[in-house]
Amino acid sequence: MEAIDQSAVQEKINHFANKDVYIHLETTNGAYASHFDETAYNVGAFIRNAKVNYQHGKIVSTGGSYRVGLKLDIGWVYAEGVSDFEIDEKDRLLLAGHDREGRLMVALEISEEPFTHEAEEHE
Repeated sequence: MEAIDQSAVQEKINHFANKDVYIHLETTNGAYASHFDETAYNVGAFIRNAKVNYQHGKIVSTGGSYRVGLKLDIGWVYAEGVSDFEIDEKDRLLLAGHDREGRLMVALEISEEPFTHEAEEHE
């Protein structure tokens, strides 16, 4: 992954608009939160292979990181705190945000094909 190139990410978001796509969205402060502060509340959310069709999407700077929003017919999907991106060999848009120690805090991925577990792909 590399640092967000806002125009490249916006172009890819536009490419997926008005198509049936699959999203992977996850947020976490990780189980490690309680390792450093046992009073910390561990939170997270995970959704994989949600099939959506968004009208339009936008990436905006939030000062140091970015927010990505996808406008659906009945609402929004958004991820805040992304800082890195990759367009992989399967033409998927992969976005992630990490904490200061490099641990994953948020991920949003968009693909025209369902996401599979890496081990499944090699069977």
